[in-house]
Amino acid sequence: MQPNYKTALNNPVFGVISKAATQLELETYVIGGYVRDYILQRGDAKDIDIVAIGSGIALAKKVSELLPGKPKVSVFKTYGTAMLKTNGIELEFVGARKESYAENSRNPAVENGTLQDDQNRRDFTINALALSLNDTTYGNLLDPFNGVEDLQKKIIRTPLDPDITYSDDPLRMLRAIRFATQLDFTIEEKSLEAITRNASRIKIISKERIVDEIHKILMAPVPSKGFALLHKTELLQYIFPELLALQGIEEKEGQRHKDNFWHTLEVVDNIAETTNNLWLRWAALLHDIGKAPTKRFDKKIGWTFHGHEFVGSKMVYKLFKRLKMPLNDKMKFVQKMVLMSSRPIVLASDVTDSAVRRLVFDAGDYVEDLMILCEADITTKNPKKFRKYHNNFQKVRDKIVEVEERDHIRNFQPPVSGEEIMETFNLKPSREIGLIKDAIKEAILEGEIPNEYEAAHAFMLKKGVDLGLTPSN
Repeated sequence: MQPNYKTALNNPVFGVISKAATQLELETYVIGGYVRDYILQRGDAKDIDIVAIGSGIALAKKVSELLPGKPKVSVFKTYGTAMLKTNGIELEFVGARKESYAENSRNPAVENGTLQDDQNRRDFTINALALSLNDTTYGNLLDPFNGVEDLQKKIIRTPLDPDITYSDDPLRMLRAIRFATQLDFTIEEKSLEAITRNASRIKIISKERIVDEIHKILMAPVPSKGFALLHKTELLQYIFPELLALQGIEEKEGQRHKDNFWHTLEVVDNIAETTNNLWLRWAALLHDIGKAPTKRFDKKIGWTFHGHEFVGSKMVYKLFKRLKMPLNDKMKFVQKMVLMSSRPIVLASDVTDSAVRRLVFDAGDYVEDLMILCEADITTKNPKKFRKYHNNFQKVRDKIVEVEERDHIRNFQPPVSGEEIMETFNLKPSREIGLIKDAIKEAILEGEIPNEYEAAHAFMLKKGVDLGLTPSN
């Protein structure tokens, strides 16, 4: 007897879909992630996949007719799918189908099929689970590949031969790693070996789809699990050669440096405990990528990575461009975090007012993000050093609060404007205006004058005279 999961179908929308299917005389099932997540008790899913033995598009239109407000149906004829939204839930309808793949594409040739055909084409056993929405079998679970057992054993396994599954659609390799990371599951050994064998096939996948999976890995509770699997399966070289270049420990004349690849993964895990900011997690992932090209050995001081922050920030742009990620404010944020990633570390040993003013001035609204990144960068296993570094960063944090309350440096606007300088010295736009403005800013950051109008105005007059200018009044 098939197990029954009627409780999974408590949402009234399932009754509406069942009624529509009955009217159209279509066998209909809920399939995939909704069923998986219900059994795992992962909360209410907002995306629900419905498969019909026949036209999924016709079913979607009938469901819309029966729902209050008759929500709009979006039809994707190329894929034979339709989608509608109701009460915060996104329903996707598809007709059951068989698929066959050409070697150079993940877009299959599609033909109508049975439920079994549709379950066969699913990526993993845990995503092939289906619940009946048909009158006589409502709520019955169809589990042809023992997906429930795999959920209980926390295993990622393909329904069919993994070499075929991954070669047909190489994105599934990333999905396997993503699910293993998100759910803290293990990829079955045969499946893992098949991913390694087929790793080069990832090259036919669009960069946008790859990045979407990387985002989900990065947002997992322990992202390092995913990146370690990308490394183990040799996928990393096709996606992040910059990260792979960080791996390894070199020794010269008894001097060694740490393995910056595995250190990076620790930093990403550390930051994942503190923030759900995706782009700050990206900054943690990329904060040391400049170390591979800047690594040098100096006989007097050992291994150095001079300027790795600057080089790394430039590499961020190239990496985002290569992966077809948006070259927008998010990228600039990641660049800024990488560029400034060592600043608080340098400050921590000598927390001066002027250095903190410059840090706040340069970081602006992102000074807290920068501190979170730097604290995540502490991966020492020495408890004494760990406490010392965190205590030092707390001193920096305290000084930031003190300086900000007194000097208001964040999002600094000069107390004296360029227009006032022009009026005071009867100037047209010229080099001298920039020199005076920069001098005022430097004087405030160095603590020579307070961040106040009167002091800045007096300093402006003095600086103007020093430059040979004469006040107009």
